[in-house]
Amino acid sequence: MAGHNKWSKVKHIKARVDVIRGRVFSKCAHEIALAARAGGGDPSTNARLRTAIDNAKAVSTPKENIERAIKKGTGELGGTAIQEVTYEAYGPSGTAFIIEMATDNINRTAQDMRTIFTKNNGSVATPGSVSYQFNRKGEIRLAADAVAADRIMDVAIEVGADDVQSDESEHILYTAPNELGTVANALRIAGLPPVSEKLVSIAQNPAVVSDLETAKQILRLYDILDDYADTVNVFTNFEVADDVLEQLGD
Repeated sequence: MAGHNKWSKVKHIKARVDVIRGRVFSKCAHEIALAARAGGGDPSTNARLRTAIDNAKAVSTPKENIERAIKKGTGELGGTAIQEVTYEAYGPSGTAFIIEMATDNINRTAQDMRTIFTKNNGSVATPGSVSYQFNRKGEIRLAADAVAADRIMDVAIEVGADDVQSDESEHILYTAPNELGTVANALRIAGLPPVSEKLVSIAQNPAVVSDLETAKQILRLYDILDDYADTVNVFTNFEVADDVLEQLGD
């Protein structure tokens, strides 16, 4: 979902609740484990791992959680190796979903995804049938008070970002996927450490949901996917119309 519509703010509120109940720690651990599995457990030689650790520290993930996730990824803890898998699917009214997972049991996760979508008026799709509707970008978040709103565009240009969007709580810089680390490091050198940095999938043409019941169904599905134990990221193309979002908040 591109931009800062009201649903984006709802999602950020949910993210803050996730921090309180520890769900975000689990997501950080998944990404750390995947990064360690792919490139080894040394963050000085594994840029993806270094980024994952920075993101985990930004939300105060305990040190022992980080260390355990690295060991899980490198296989030091034994057991079944964790694997990275992405599912594409359709939700109610044809809304598009991309779900990035970290799992030690692909068969179980695949069955669970089919069950979740079937029970929520959706279906799992074949690879490529949904992802073409999204653009892959790097996303870097800065706190709103890190840099003045009238300066953020100049900063974005200076560090090599492609675009920037802001609201009262944060600035979001977008980059080419292969420039994410470079731009994030340039911000750190400039004294502007990111709150988070990651690769995201942004819908090319967001689908605006104008029906209250449909919106409830889609939001319920989103929450179920986001709360699933193996989930790392959920991307979708829906936006909720302002009048419907107001009704949801009543």
